[in-house]
Amino acid sequence: MDVNWYSNPIFTYLTLKPGVAVEQFNLKLNNFYKEKRETDADQMFLQRYSDRYLYGGYENGKLAGGRIDYVILFSLIAGFILVIACINFMNLSTARASRRLKEVGIKKSIGVFRKTIVFQHLSESMLVATLAFVVAVGVVIMLLPQFNLLTGKHIQLTPEWGLISGALVIVILTGIMAGSYPAFYISGFRPIDILKGKLNTALGEIWIRRGLVIFQFGISIVLIAAVCVIYLQMDFVQSKNLGFNKSNIISFEKEGKLVQSLESFLNEAKTIPGVLDASSTQGSVANISSSSWGHTWEGQVSSENEIEFSGVTINYDFFETLSIPLKEGRTFSREFGNEEATIILNEKAVEVMQMADPVGKWINLFGTQREIIGTVKNFHFQSMYEEIKPMFLMCFPMYTNTVLVKIQSGTELETLAGLEKLYKQYNPDIPFEAKFLDDDYQALYISEKRIATLSKYFATIAIVISCLGLFGMAAFAAERRTKEISIRKTLGASEWIIVRLLSKEFTITVLTAVVLTIPASFYLSTYWLNRFAYRIELRWWLFISIGTAALLIAWFAVGYQTIKAARSNPVDSLKSE
Repeated sequence: MDVNWYSNPIFTYLTLKPGVAVEQFNLKLNNFYKEKRETDADQMFLQRYSDRYLYGGYENGKLAGGRIDYVILFSLIAGFILVIACINFMNLSTARASRRLKEVGIKKSIGVFRKTIVFQHLSESMLVATLAFVVAVGVVIMLLPQFNLLTGKHIQLTPEWGLISGALVIVILTGIMAGSYPAFYISGFRPIDILKGKLNTALGEIWIRRGLVIFQFGISIVLIAAVCVIYLQMDFVQSKNLGFNKSNIISFEKEGKLVQSLESFLNEAKTIPGVLDASSTQGSVANISSSSWGHTWEGQVSSENEIEFSGVTINYDFFETLSIPLKEGRTFSREFGNEEATIILNEKAVEVMQMADPVGKWINLFGTQREIIGTVKNFHFQSMYEEIKPMFLMCFPMYTNTVLVKIQSGTELETLAGLEKLYKQYNPDIPFEAKFLDDDYQALYISEKRIATLSKYFATIAIVISCLGLFGMAAFAAERRTKEISIRKTLGASEWIIVRLLSKEFTITVLTAVVLTIPASFYLSTYWLNRFAYRIELRWWLFISIGTAALLIAWFAVGYQTIKAARSNPVDSLKSE
């Protein structure tokens, strides 16, 4: 038997003896591999099976993340949302500080130390954080079933010391972070200035507050951009022509008596009303991952034989069932007898082989010379993360393990019932578990779809919290400029002029956030899209639309406070002076 090391169609799993040093084993493994392929620069190494779920991404043979990237991403987003909430608490607390200034002034005038006032406000902040934590736990318990349904997980909230201690740390840090600025801000005024009403807001303080609003609205804009880009890319992936027709094609495993009687089953299946065609293949059409190299062919221009090919074993009528267009030559046919010594290539294979007029020529695969009988148009046999690779297809019906049946649209229920009845004649004790090829293809992007949905919720939460921040800033501005507004109205200023005056500050703040974060949004979107070999092209109008939407949301958020301030009676304000 010819044994070669030019193919990797399977995964290899090992169970090591207790006490084995993984580093030393990797060294021995590589030495063994080098004995088989001296010219190969690839390195082999072990990875713990339990780590594969989160750390399954590789680039150039090196571990490069995986699902852990999404865990880190959403942890960062959750952290940013928490920071945004703390910023809003600062702004809202500072905005209503003037209502408590007399209280602070009186306390300080009768000898209360500043640290006592600071402790009081930090305690209030801690109390709010604790109450918020209790509410959050209740919301989590209520929404956890929906979250599990959304993510496909089975997470349970159990009281463990690690979880409890982590939650307490977050509550304490949140309370301190949210209450520190208002506490030190309020307690820092001199009592004589408070009681005389001679309080001037420093320019630096205004810019700090604006900077915080810019930061939180910037995060919201980035999240909105992320949601839009993910949805556009997923729509592109779903609508792109794959090079074959995946609609109304069902697949199921070759099991039981079908292993020995597949041809008979396929012939009978084709007679069922509603069945248009039937065939079989090795593995899933949506994700063919086997590869091989070291092949030679007729008219080879270069001695380089390290071109990596993807290969798949198929049955007769495979191309007809999937409506894969033939470019030249012919497909596998029973009319020509045994087709095991023939092969079909895709366009990409012909291109990289630099082979002109490939039909009739030969290619040597695994020590066997095979005749090229045809070429087919390129079709996507992997996700859009991967470029179409050189591919060969061989006809070995006995080695196929997945049955494909194309059914007529509109007759799905009747046809599936007929197929199940036929299947039970061969396998009465094995359940008929058919699924549509569309579902297999959708499963390739299940993570991205979940990310899109979660990002949508995160973006909504961030926008709502950011609007609360603008609301607090508007309340503070209206409180600070009460006398100015009253004097302007007394002198004849209209309500529209007052609204425009108060909105101008917020408009500039949000526009600043848009200008600063749109480039970051573009960079992050490009970085994510670069993971796809086939992706959308980012257009300028998308980010202009996002910026415009952010501005409209900001106007809506501050509208209530500005209109309320503009419609206030100047007599009431001036009478209190």
